[in-house]
Amino acid sequence: MLDEIDVEIIKILQEDCRASLEYIANKLAVPKSTIYYRIRRLEKDGIIEGYYAKINFEKLGKDFLTITSVRAKYEQGYHEKVGKKICAIPGVWGVYFVFGENDFIVMARSKNREDYLRKLETIMSMPEIERTNTLIVAKVLKEDPREGLAL
Repeated sequence: MLDEIDVEIIKILQEDCRASLEYIANKLAVPKSTIYYRIRRLEKDGIIEGYYAKINFEKLGKDFLTITSVRAKYEQGYHEKVGKKICAIPGVWGVYFVFGENDFIVMARSKNREDYLRKLETIMSMPEIERTNTLIVAKVLKEDPREGLAL
């Protein structure tokens, strides 16, 4: 589905989402028009979903990082219903429906413990929730979503 040029375009955009078409074309020795059309195709096909800035959350005072596993009460379509509720909580940046002992993994950034406890109380007050278990991240050793692009 993707060839080497597509992968290289994606890598460049992940490194710097503001990279110009001219820069990418020169780096890959490909015409600028080719880069333009390939990026548009990658966007249209949903491979590129958006462009983001890498944020230093510590400097924003949002360095209290938590990983919460959530077990919900089973009912038809519960993963969509409960997942939408959890996704709507401010500061929650990742919600994953998983198989196993728990149903969801929730990643959240907060200002401090009290800020996180408000998020947790919101989750625990949902009638569909059976229990939660939270891990508090002591130190981020690696956090780089670009690593997922090993094609």
